[in-house]
Amino acid sequence: MKERILALVLYVISLLPFWILYRISDLLFVLIYYVFGYRKKVVLENLHNSFPEKSEAEIQKIARRFFRYLPDIIVETVKGKSISRKQVMKRVELLNPEVVYQYLEQGRGVMGVTAHYGNWELGIHRLAIMTELPRLVIYKPLSDKSFGNVLNAIRSRFGVSMVPMKQILRHLVNLKNQPQVSIFVADQTPGYQDSDYYTSFLGQDTLVFTGTERIAKSMDLPVVFFEIKKKARRGYYSCKFTTLVEHPRECADREIIHKHTAFTEQIIRNEPAYWLWSHRRWKRKKRQ
Repeated sequence: MKERILALVLYVISLLPFWILYRISDLLFVLIYYVFGYRKKVVLENLHNSFPEKSEAEIQKIARRFFRYLPDIIVETVKGKSISRKQVMKRVELLNPEVVYQYLEQGRGVMGVTAHYGNWELGIHRLAIMTELPRLVIYKPLSDKSFGNVLNAIRSRFGVSMVPMKQILRHLVNLKNQPQVSIFVADQTPGYQDSDYYTSFLGQDTLVFTGTERIAKSMDLPVVFFEIKKKARRGYYSCKFTTLVEHPRECADREIIHKHTAFTEQIIRNEPAYWLWSHRRWKRKKRQ
């Protein structure tokens, strides 16, 4: 019942035009930033630890820009419940889709790697429309199953298959002889039971998932970064594809992990306000 009510409420809200949704976003910013101070401590701590060279004024400016943008992600994600293909294609420009198409035309699958940067949720819709071949979005199940199911229903509107992390290899084995695109949001936080590998990310020891490298090597999938960037106009984005590794089996151990982690870090350093700073990315400390 909870799930149905939530889905209905979000659908009704999603029918509102963008200009009204952005007025809602403006109100949410005031509530989140000035009234409730939602995760301000987490955001500021993450920013201070990631950019120790920046002044307090610079940190506060980035934090405010992040909180100003966060409600846009929320309303744009809700809009995904009813947004049309035409609107998705209009709002997310693919700068060089031939990078992905070349591998699909060769009969190879693609391991797409992205991050919680820009609006990755709207990006999923655009990537889903790229091809009619199988498209898999690898996700970490949420503790709130009802909300997770509603969110996955939004994500899968244009034909992607939502696959829990622990099931992805089985799905790819079933598609072994068929080109496909798998999308992995690689900056998520694993549990201690899911990984024991730490690398440097934004100057901090960071526990990371190793599955991207393991699966890419196992299935010989080229690793392509999907870089989703916000344009100057509100609600509009671009997606640039960059091949990080073409032949993963030729890579040294952990090389692929280091490549996509370093690529993500550089994107964040270029324009830090559009990464998900409210995420407790460094809550898994190294065990002594």
